[in-house]
Amino acid sequence: MRLTADIWVSAYLTRLRLLEIPAFVVKRGDNTAGAVLIKLNTLDGQARCYQRSFDLMTGERKWMVLVEGDETEVDASIVKQRSFDPDLWVIEVEDKAGRHLLDEPGLD
Repeated sequence: MRLTADIWVSAYLTRLRLLEIPAFVVKRGDNTAGAVLIKLNTLDGQARCYQRSFDLMTGERKWMVLVEGDETEVDASIVKQRSFDPDLWVIEVEDKAGRHLLDEPGLD
């Protein structure tokens, strides 16, 4: 069973908060079926954006890098994605160490 987007986002933000990793909702998407983008800001002018995709080899859903590099380029890519999908959620995680927790059990 898949969780609704708003419940998944709430649980993800709670996990980050418990480890004192700052994160916030940049753009709220559709509560039930909105896709989620995670922007990881390493606070050095660089960023990485993750999206959940299907791994064609295994058929599993995995977090994959959509775009990475200069933060302004990552932001521009996110704006472009939102123009295609207005139901999209955008979560920004700020962590100098690059922690995002997306590889932890239960967040795939």
